[in-house]
Amino acid sequence: MLPSLLAVLVATAPAQCPLPHQTPMVVTQLFFGRDIAGRTPLTDAEWSDFASRVIAANFPDGFTVGDGQGQWLDPKTRRVVQERSKIVIVAAAPAPDLARRTQAVIDAYRLRFHQESVGVLTTTECGSF
Repeated sequence: MLPSLLAVLVATAPAQCPLPHQTPMVVTQLFFGRDIAGRTPLTDAEWSDFASRVIAANFPDGFTVGDGQGQWLDPKTRRVVQERSKIVIVAAAPAPDLARRTQAVIDAYRLRFHQESVGVLTTTECGSF
């Protein structure tokens, strides 16, 4: 799903950015729940290790992390669940391997911390660093 979405975003990127030093960038927001079934929530040390080993390896040019408080409807129990979360924002130049790197981060988190999903939003914006 991500490869075709990124292709659409790159194809619809602004032809010209409003400021002369800006270029089209793919902005990805990832939402990582910290509750883990059968154990205590994800610790700050576990998050730090994951971010430095997995996220930084896939996005070495940088990313931003913030804390969040999420809420979602569990489709199995039909109950509203609230949990602390980590929100990662990555702004990267469009690249053929961007979807693969994004999916690698999602898959690693789901596997390591037994998560059913990781939320992801992707847009194209003009930016510079």
